Formats: sequence, structure tokens, C-alpha cells
Amino acid sequence: MNGFSNDDFDFSFLEEGFCARDIVEQKINEVSLSDDKDAFYVADLGDIVKKHLRWFKALPRVAPFYAVKCNDSKAVVKTLSILGAGFDCASKTEIQLVQSIGVSPERIIYANPCKQVSQIKYAASCGVEKMTFDSEVELMKVARNHPNAKLVLRIATDDSKAVCRLSVKFGATLKTSRVLLERAKELNVDIIGVSFHVGSGCTDPQTYVQAVSDARCVFDMGAELGFNMYLLDIGGGFPGSEDVKLKFEEITSVINPALDKYFPTDSAVKIIAEPGRYYVASAFTLAVNIIAKKVMVNEQSGSDDEEDAANDKTLMYYVNDGVYGSFNCILFDHAHVKPVLTKKPKPDEKFYSSSIWGPTCDGLDRIVERFELPELQVGDWMLYENMGAYTVAASSTFNGFQRPTLHYVMSRPHWQLMQDIKEHGILPEVPEVSALHVSCARESGMELTPTVCTAASINV
Repeated sequence: MNGFSNDDFDFSFLEEGFCARDIVEQKINEVSLSDDKDAFYVADLGDIVKKHLRWFKALPRVAPFYAVKCNDSKAVVKTLSILGAGFDCASKTEIQLVQSIGVSPERIIYANPCKQVSQIKYAASCGVEKMTFDSEVELMKVARNHPNAKLVLRIATDDSKAVCRLSVKFGATLKTSRVLLERAKELNVDIIGVSFHVGSGCTDPQTYVQAVSDARCVFDMGAELGFNMYLLDIGGGFPGSEDVKLKFEEITSVINPALDKYFPTDSAVKIIAEPGRYYVASAFTLAVNIIAKKVMVNEQSGSDDEEDAANDKTLMYYVNDGVYGSFNCILFDHAHVKPVLTKKPKPDEKFYSSSIWGPTCDGLDRIVERFELPELQVGDWMLYENMGAYTVAASSTFNGFQRPTLHYVMSRPHWQLMQDIKEHGILPEVPEVSALHVSCARESGMELTPTVCTAASINV
């Protein structure tokens, strides 16, 4: 793995019959005799390609504009750029990142209703015109500093059933929306559409239906005032893994009829969305190493038998990544993570109530409060799956602990499919996602070898 440059796309090709999990085990084996067992990620970029196909199968009318804030790894952004996705940027830095890999301004929406004046001017200087607003103050800021802006009015939604609520901070009511449209007309500002966000981790798909209906009302208001509105942004809230109550297709099966009802195909309205975790959550697996351990014997058990006392114990494990690093998702994204062991427990092995802690000196740095685990030792590994969303993007080096290394992989079939999509777009005859499944060597009993993956640095 050689990192990235602006010109090269560096990752490792998976050899036939191997998957990302095999690479995790290979990396662990490589350091088995070393004391340097640092935490690391393996990210399967092919998983992002599969998600892209799944998106267009489920939401054929909706163009994805990836929410960069979710995971701003350059490999992720570049993969999605090759696939033809648009980008939802919230700051000058995110715009610079996306444009540094050659994304045109037309494929960017500056979807932050509260922007610093200097950053509005920056967007104007680099040709980014689509941007959101939800207040008169923001409207006037944009009118003064970006005369060519094409504004999208963000409306509030009922996000009371979302894990991370956003309408407490952003969004105009329907009553306020009319006032803002009238003010925009006075300022001669171009309003091209409406956006909303039902909240991250949406648990009720009917929220989308009401939001689409409200957007239709605002479109009608705009038409009364003479605006030619042609863009609907349905935001995010789409799950990125299968360990959720509400599956992706359950949400889209409700969205599609609502779009057809309120914005039929002959309405000439372009529909976009801002998926973040949907694209990246399941692509990333994090491996952490146990660096310390504490055995806590229950002194209140009342037993004089040493064996009984040994069985009545709890274990505390300390690993080399925590809530100030990748597991910031626990604090900021309300994530609930579960460890996966690399060694299969024996059938008769005893399990103990265990807690898992990060490496920093802060008592807040707890990853898992209580989990039943067999007794593990210092030097053993734990894996955490579905770690691509709101993890690496917000991690810090608090207490001097470095961020985990990122290793990117992709199968050759997914690489070829990505190139086909780049050249021809998504065609009806594109293979089903299941047809591109790459079986794991660990599942089939194949022996891991040093040639599980081949480094690649490919100019795109």
C-alpha cells in the first residue's frame, strides 16, 4: 500500500477466491511475531461498487450525491467519482478535496445552510453554484457574495424517529418557505429547488412521504411566484449495513411511489439524494489488538472455593483504538459496536462478562460496556465490521495515539465493472450484485498465501 497521489489510484487487487476478510487475517499473520500490532482497517472498494449498482436498482430516478462528511478518505471519493456520483460538500475543504480529483462543479452541491462568507466566495470562484439555504440571513449573504448561485431551499421534516436528528438545527417550515421565496424574488436570486433530510438513521420510511409532499407544496409556491424549480434533493438517512431494523429496500419501496405521485417522470424535475453511510459503512473492517487486560474477581460472591471465585469474574480489555479515534462513532453517531473474534471459541469454552476500553487516559474511552467473551490474552485481535461511516472522518490523535492505517482492496471483476460504468454508465445488462460475489478463502478452507493480493497503482 503506497497511499495516494492526485494522479494515481493505489490499492491491492484481491486474487481470485479471496475477499477483504482474508486480507485482514493476512495482515494479522504478518505481525504475529512482532510487538508492533497496530490497529488497522481493510476497506473493500468493490463493496462501494456493489452499493452503487444496488442504489440504481432500488432508486432508478435518484442520482446519488455522496455526503463527503461521512468518510472523506480519498480512495472512497475517487471510487465514487469514477462511478459518476455527485458530491454533497459542506465546506471549502470538502469542495477542494472533490475538485482535486477532477470532479466538475456541476457534480457538487454545497449542502450546508449555514456558510461562512469567505467560503461562499470560494464556491463562487471555483464555479460551484448549487447551494442550500433555510433563512433570510443566509439568502442575503448569498445574494451579496455569489450572484450566480442556484439556491435550493431546505425545508424542515419530522425527524423525531431518526437516530441523529437534523431538523432541530436546519430547515424552514412551510410558512417560512413562502416568506423566503418572496424575499428571494425581491433580491432576484435564482431558486432552483427544494431539499430536505429526514435525519441520519431514519427508522420510519413514511417520514420521506410527508417530506416529498411538503416539497411539492414549496414547488407550487415557487411556481406561483415565477420560479422555474427543477431540482428535488431528498437528503440522506439510508442504512449502510444489514444489521438494522429498517432495510434499504424497505425505505426505497416507500420513496418511489411518493416520487411518482408528487413528482412524476413528465414533471422534468431532477431528483438527487445525499447518501453517506449507505455507500461506505459495510466496506470497512477495523482490526484492533488487545494491549492490556484486567481481571476483576467478584469479592461479594461469598464463596471460599478458588475455582468458583475464578469463574465469578469479569474481564476488562484495553485495545489500541478508542472513542477518540475510530470509535468516535459511539459518541457522535450513536453507534453500538460488537467485537468479532479472529479465533473461533472451543465448544466447551467458558464465556465471561467483559468490557472493552480504548487506549487513552480518559475514563470516557469505553467502547463496549458489557459483552460475553471467552477469556482473551494480550496480543489477541478483535475485529469490528461495518466501520466505514463517521469513524475515520472524525478520529483524532488525542493522547498521541495515531489513527489506524488504511489498506484498500478490490477484486478484479469489480475493478472491471467500475471501468465499464465509467465508460458506458450503468446499463440494463450489468450483472446482478450477487453474481459478483467473491467467496472468502477462510470460508472455503483455502490456505492463505503471501499472494492473496497484488499491489496496484493505476492511473485513472
